[in-house]
Amino acid sequence: LDADNYETDPCLKEIRRAENYSWMDIVTIHKDKLPNYEEKIKTFYEEHLHLDDEIRYVLDGSGYFDVRDKDDKWIRISMEKGDMITLPAGIYHRFTLDENNYVKAMRLFVGEPVWTAYNRPADDFPARKQYMKFLAEETH
Repeated sequence: LDADNYETDPCLKEIRRAENYSWMDIVTIHKDKLPNYEEKIKTFYEEHLHLDDEIRYVLDGSGYFDVRDKDDKWIRISMEKGDMITLPAGIYHRFTLDENNYVKAMRLFVGEPVWTAYNRPADDFPARKQYMKFLAEETH
């Protein structure tokens, strides 16, 4: 994706239309830009899940999403300018900055945003059970 021209990027516009990403905002994670920076960084790095998909598009900077594989082992995903990721509802994950300590990202949602994170263990939520069922089907 063309992060320098995200406001007019036809590819982003088509993704938003096709996936029904009707709501978005932009967050800058940097000690000079994010209120309660230290607290937020710790919160982002706590292993958690959401009941809705988490969609992030990196407009500038870089960082890492860590996700759990089917064997509950960590996989680190490097994200940099122009990258977009969709973490499915129910997947355990965490986020951290890299050595640059800066990322500017677009947060996208279907409908109204829901920010609630459920720290592990959160295995009883239907979203988690559905995700685990998906993983089991994928391995067969």
